[in-house]
Amino acid sequence: MSTDRRSFLTRLGAGVTVAGTAFGSGASLATAQSGSGSFSPARHALDDWMDKIPGKHRMVFDATTPASFGAALAYAGNFLMASKEYGLTDQDHAVIIIARHFATPFAYNDAMWAKYGKAMPPMVAIDDPKTKTRPTVNLFAATGYQDLPNMGTTIPDVVQKGIHFAVCNLATTFFAGMMAQATGGKQDAVHTELTSNLVGNSHMVPAGIVAVNRAQERGFTLCTAV
Repeated sequence: MSTDRRSFLTRLGAGVTVAGTAFGSGASLATAQSGSGSFSPARHALDDWMDKIPGKHRMVFDATTPASFGAALAYAGNFLMASKEYGLTDQDHAVIIIARHFATPFAYNDAMWAKYGKAMPPMVAIDDPKTKTRPTVNLFAATGYQDLPNMGTTIPDVVQKGIHFAVCNLATTFFAGMMAQATGGKQDAVHTELTSNLVGNSHMVPAGIVAVNRAQERGFTLCTAV
């Protein structure tokens, strides 16, 4: 080896040794770069309802489409059922389903679907498999639809087990405008109507994506429903 190459490799080895010593001591790269300690998220009163759900284990399901909302119901039911193998009850779990984006209208009750079902945009209103037409009920709250993504686990089923819903206000405002336009109503009036007719255990949140963040900051494990 040439003298120059030996000199380069010697310097390289010394650099690796120094780096290994610095980060082998347990200091993370982020801590070494910022000099800051552990992160502690801020708390906001708007999210305090999450901490009021009793339970030793926390899970949040994120639903953004009709299919993923149905899947979230099925997953939530399976989560509680399988946990019984640990000798736990439904009340030992704090579970939230976030209805945001195109999943949001499935947090509205049957009265809203009866009134606005035909005004729902195509990306939201899956047809009733029995009638082959736009539904006039919240299909995920109805029984007798085993072929839907919820596989028979309904909204009343999970509400009875203590599961809660976080409902996106941004999406609700958007859908209120579309429904108002389709029916000749006023967006503000439709918005008030929708937010007053949610399924059980529901909480309006400023935005579903914010709830995804806040739930994790409060110790909920995230499961993206697909």
